[in-house]
Amino acid sequence: MSADPSLLLQHDQSFFDALTAADAGLLRSLLSDDFVLVSVENGAVAGKELLLGLVASGSLSFPRIDAFPEESVVRFFGDVGVVVGRTGMNFTGPDGSAFHAASRYTHVYAAAPSGAWHLVSAQGTAITT
Repeated sequence: MSADPSLLLQHDQSFFDALTAADAGLLRSLLSDDFVLVSVENGAVAGKELLLGLVASGSLSFPRIDAFPEESVVRFFGDVGVVVGRTGMNFTGPDGSAFHAASRYTHVYAAAPSGAWHLVSAQGTAITT
């Protein structure tokens, strides 16, 4: 496992790219089996399979995600890596409602025995002004 901050930032960008491309296959490879997402919109909790299903079906879409990696804070705790960052995103929920959020997020990564990093938890908090 590499404690290289740029590696986790690359994984973060791959996660955002997979969401905007609706690439469920890439998402599947990036997320741990026990992945948990806490929604920036309403605090709803979704597991890996639910997120993959919504993205693959188009029920949940992300037309745009702007990330600001230069503002990110990356820390390592053994085989766990944490990224705190900022995004601006547009997405459309399963009910068809469009949503825009500026947010701070926390992504938690765990290293697999092979050394590969997998996203295990993602939580967003809306930035309101």
